[in-house]
Amino acid sequence: MIALLLTAMLATPFGSALAVLAQDKQGGLSEADCRKLHESLKPPVAELWRDIPWKVSLVEAQNLASREKKPLFVWSMDGNPLGCG
Repeated sequence: MIALLLTAMLATPFGSALAVLAQDKQGGLSEADCRKLHESLKPPVAELWRDIPWKVSLVEAQNLASREKKPLFVWSMDGNPLGCG
């Protein structure tokens, strides 16, 4: 079961980041490896959510939604954004 999970993780971009980090344990992370890791962790520029005119102010968002007669989507969370402890 664990082997299947690890295989699935290595097939993702996150998995390639794990492979680079594993090399760090064996003798250090070179500058080229660090740049490769940094690039692999960046979200793509063409993500659709980047085109949405997000509002930080709830009041401003409510007013705009009311004027345009559109629903309001509220994203709220508590805790670590990575879901850790």
